[in-house]
Amino acid sequence: MFPELKRLIEQMCKDRGIDKSVIIEALEAAMLTAAKKKLGPHVDIEAHYNEDAGEIEVFQFKTVEEKVADPEMQIPLEQARRELDEGAEIGDVLGIKLDTNTFGRVAVQTAKQIIIQRVKDAERDNIYEEYKDRKGELVNGFVQRFEGGNIIVNLGRAEGVIPISEQISKEIYKRGERVRCYLLEVKKITKGPQIILSRTHPAFLKALFEVEVPEISEGLIEVVSVSREPGKRSKIAVKSKDKDIDPVGACVGMRGSRVQSVVQELRGEKIDIVPYSEDQAKYVCNALSPAKVNRVFMDEDNHAMLVIVPDDQLSLAIGKNGQNVRLAVKLTGWKIDVKSESTAASEDEGLGSRPEASSIMSEAERIFSDGSKPAAPAGGVKPLT
Repeated sequence: MFPELKRLIEQMCKDRGIDKSVIIEALEAAMLTAAKKKLGPHVDIEAHYNEDAGEIEVFQFKTVEEKVADPEMQIPLEQARRELDEGAEIGDVLGIKLDTNTFGRVAVQTAKQIIIQRVKDAERDNIYEEYKDRKGELVNGFVQRFEGGNIIVNLGRAEGVIPISEQISKEIYKRGERVRCYLLEVKKITKGPQIILSRTHPAFLKALFEVEVPEISEGLIEVVSVSREPGKRSKIAVKSKDKDIDPVGACVGMRGSRVQSVVQELRGEKIDIVPYSEDQAKYVCNALSPAKVNRVFMDEDNHAMLVIVPDDQLSLAIGKNGQNVRLAVKLTGWKIDVKSESTAASEDEGLGSRPEASSIMSEAERIFSDGSKPAAPAGGVKPLT
């Protein structure tokens, strides 16, 4: 039934990347099913792969009896000694080799389906084992097809999916186009492993910088935090573990070569590289770059900061539709309230002219005086616009 079986098994192992034992077990199970389909489920049958003969051998086992009550399960002593074993005794269990060519077309088709299913299951298990520990890595592939808004990516031996929620809205892909993604999650479901990819996750930006900036992959520069509005703008905070290395300059690269490679991969997404500071007030000032900051009042209890900027810097500090300050909040983890110098001054004057000013001012002092300090203007920030 299986000509040159040994060669076919070896070829399948090579082509599918499946262990030889898995294929042999599938063949044995398939032949066992085919035999029981022909002879009935109650018979005692075993199937084994004979590597020397290059075939699956199927044996039906019968008990030697003086008188036979069930011909399917028992064999007469005289017949057993004549056909199987001259030394057979009553109570012995003897195996009778069956001719697999007599199983019939239906049984063979059933065996074929079992083999196909077992091989598919083995392939799925292999893919899951290969990718389950690769979460957080960058993967490359080609757009294969589109399903309900999701992008199916050919990764080679496996397929990945970019859900709508993990796609950058302004990006448009064509079938066959190369795409690089962040491996977000690997799920084991009934249909096989589901590899979830992302182009919007903040860790995708971090992983891209790790590829482009050797100092990051070598551990000389640490990416402290990342905030993104995918497809529009991002901020990444970095610090150096070596005082001789400028973390911002290293990420920007010669003539901006390193950061431009990341920008191109993200199809024009603007990136601000922010120097991290242990002084949280200064860190917030840096995060609001490219805006200049005059003063900062810190409320550590509520993890909030009031930032005062020059009048001409207010719109820059807030950003388009509040984008700049929103990204700064995500980057630093602080609540940030931005006000211009004139607004802050008018509010101070208004408080001073009211009868209840003293009580209000004492409340303001309680909020902003404990641990508050003015921050140095942000320096060293190199935004890309």
